[in-house]
Amino acid sequence: MAPYWKQAAALAAISALTAVNGFVAPSASRLSTCGPLCMAETAVAEDMKIGEIASDNIRNIAVIAHVDHGKTTLVDALLRQTNVFRDEAQADEAGERVMDSEDQERERGITILAKNLAVMRDGFKINIMDTPGHADFGGEVERVLNMCDGVLLVVDSVEGPKPQTRFVLDKALRRGMKVVVVVNKIDRPSARPDYVVDKVFDLMMELGATDEQIDFTTVYASGLLGTSGMEPDEMSGDMKPLFEAVKDCIDPPTVDTTEGDALQCLVSNIDYDQFKGKMGIARITNGSVRNGQAVALAQPDKAKKTGRLTSLFVFDNLGKREVDVASAGEIIMFSGLDNVEIGDTLITNEGGGANAADPLPPIAVELPTVRMTLGVNKSPLAGREGKFLTSRMIRDRLFKELDRNVALKVEETESADKYAVSGRGQLHLTVLIETMRREGFELEVGPPVVIYKTNEETGKVEEPFEMVEVRVPEEYSGSVIDLFNTRNGELQDMGLDDGGESMSVIKYLIPTRGMLGLRSEMLTATRGTAIIDAVFDSYRPKISGDIQARDKGSLLAFEDGTITSFGLENAQDRGKLFAKAGDETYKNMIVGIHQRPGDLAVNVCKTKQLTNMRSATKGITVGITAPIVLSLDACVEYLASDEILEVTPSVFRMAKNPEMMGKKGKGKGKK
Repeated sequence: MAPYWKQAAALAAISALTAVNGFVAPSASRLSTCGPLCMAETAVAEDMKIGEIASDNIRNIAVIAHVDHGKTTLVDALLRQTNVFRDEAQADEAGERVMDSEDQERERGITILAKNLAVMRDGFKINIMDTPGHADFGGEVERVLNMCDGVLLVVDSVEGPKPQTRFVLDKALRRGMKVVVVVNKIDRPSARPDYVVDKVFDLMMELGATDEQIDFTTVYASGLLGTSGMEPDEMSGDMKPLFEAVKDCIDPPTVDTTEGDALQCLVSNIDYDQFKGKMGIARITNGSVRNGQAVALAQPDKAKKTGRLTSLFVFDNLGKREVDVASAGEIIMFSGLDNVEIGDTLITNEGGGANAADPLPPIAVELPTVRMTLGVNKSPLAGREGKFLTSRMIRDRLFKELDRNVALKVEETESADKYAVSGRGQLHLTVLIETMRREGFELEVGPPVVIYKTNEETGKVEEPFEMVEVRVPEEYSGSVIDLFNTRNGELQDMGLDDGGESMSVIKYLIPTRGMLGLRSEMLTATRGTAIIDAVFDSYRPKISGDIQARDKGSLLAFEDGTITSFGLENAQDRGKLFAKAGDETYKNMIVGIHQRPGDLAVNVCKTKQLTNMRSATKGITVGITAPIVLSLDACVEYLASDEILEVTPSVFRMAKNPEMMGKKGKGKGKK
């Protein structure tokens, strides 16, 4: 075995090559530099050359679950027990949820991008894909499953299967994958493992799982404590039972041949390195590939794109390691082909590709359901903060996002400075907008609208529907049902939660346009106690008529200027305010919520007249209520069809859409 100082130097070089996005290390500082403290059971792998491991000793798995069921925490526990970190000090420096490396992921507490890592255990290499749990990022899950042979289905020991659990499990079962069920958070006092396992079994039966898939292995675990076991009352002190279940129950990659001419490698993700350029991430289905080889990127019914590999990597712990050769079953990252796209198949081009294999079918991803317009900020206060302001800059950034975000769709509109951006849901699009805002863009954002489609068989217009599950205290169930009914929801199921916490579980089928803006209203009606889970169900015939939006109007600024405390004193009696004294404003900018339906213009820039007369009420002061501070998501939910959102690096401003106000036109005698 190489001396520790040589290993450290080599791993430091790997750390320098680590990129920052996609299936790579969360940050270079968290890269493994495994030192003398490595355990004996992983030391077997030290003498193995990564990239030359037999396919029988490889396991490619994805960790899938509903949001907040503990996937990333479980992956953290696996990392800490395979000596990815040099010692406890480095593990503490990495912190919790090391895989959630993006700022938004840590702030929101969710996984947004699927990420890849590889660990060695008892001579086996386990490629693990950590996937998002939120329904809006289902495209990440669909893309990642192309690289896997099996899945770990993580289920909360109290909540059991949820709507997103059904979605991701259905995708895995359709691909014929074996499932290892991990009942996580088994240390919770209210854990009910038998109930959860029964519910998972029922769910698999509903989804049409095969007999082999239904005969699943169950492991009980606590990702927080780093323990697991085959029985809930017989837990070991580490994750060894889970590792054993992965090795024994997940099949190794199916390989027909490792001949070089048979190379088939489906690109499932794109990464970018500032030194190496655009890089493709793919799993080798058949054949083998070597660094410097002449290759081609092919798709059915499309022209080949030829080139030569300039570098070849496999995943190693939290980073990647350069290799000369990789064979079928491995997950690789390669550079040298700047025009690589998700869905391309990497094949050999030696000898002109005369003996090359056929390309694999490209990745199929479900279509987007929600659309928003993004364009140049044209408000009177535009251009004061952002670095990227023009339509060309916005266009380039949006189309660059398509390289990696397979569920996103960008289209040009009739206006030269606006683009229609479509995604899986409102959160999917707001994450993109927030990312662009932090990069220095200024944007004008339109309200979210659903995407209709025409059924080719019936000729009828259809709209997307969502299945929504709400857990709420019993006393608020009436308010929840009222909100759903006013938005054309259809009750599917209702009852008490079996957990004994006096919680009602309400399930509704509701049009997606009815869900727009519903979350904030429901949280207000239930005093923040509602737990809302929604997942796309299907396209169904469009419901005629409009669906009720918010029942209150907006308070609009009467004129341009600086908001004063005197103006706010008078305006706050008309509703709740978003603005504070000293803020810049302009005419028809939204400064608050009107307490009644319909919009109202208020003069928040009004100043107090100064005189030399003493007043009997001089000592009486009026307190100004603190403004409501809205996040980006809250602003988008608030928008009505005739309103727009101005996004800058530091502030969000909402206003009436000048184009729509111009169409209405106020003539003489009109209000």
